[in-house]
Amino acid sequence: MISLQANDFELFDVPVQFAQDRAQLDARWKTLQREAHPDRFAAEGTAAQRVAMQWSVRINEAYQRMKDPLKRAAYLCEMQGCPVQSESNTAMPAAFLMQQMEWRETLDDTTHAEGLEALAAEVAAAQRHLHQDLARLLDQAQDPVQAVGQVRALMFIERFMQDVNAKLDRLT
Repeated sequence: MISLQANDFELFDVPVQFAQDRAQLDARWKTLQREAHPDRFAAEGTAAQRVAMQWSVRINEAYQRMKDPLKRAAYLCEMQGCPVQSESNTAMPAAFLMQQMEWRETLDDTTHAEGLEALAAEVAAAQRHLHQDLARLLDQAQDPVQAVGQVRALMFIERFMQDVNAKLDRLT
């Protein structure tokens, strides 16, 4: 069996890269959970069940990182010696900061669902573009330093999208 210290990619037996097949991750997660389920070790005693529980927790933590593009990108950057450090490093390109301000103003000023849906579509397109850029930076260019900035931008976009959806929920 794989070590508890194996990285998430080794655990899920997938290439160490940003681009991943979600269906493959889901299938592997189910297989790993079945293999490590504590009930399978009931006859082997409490020690074996404890180890199985550790495995189950480790598998679930890895799955949460692997299935989420933002978490997976941050994990890849960290694995390559470039932690995102979003709490202490908030530097962003001026153009992105201007875009954030425009989106925030649009969100604050919009009072109808159609406008918010248009904003959500624009932000979702930016999110897709960042995913593509992260795949290029991490998988082809092998440039985790540049990817860190894109991860921070993606963090903002995901938080902002939550704000857009919350306001949309209030209006509909």
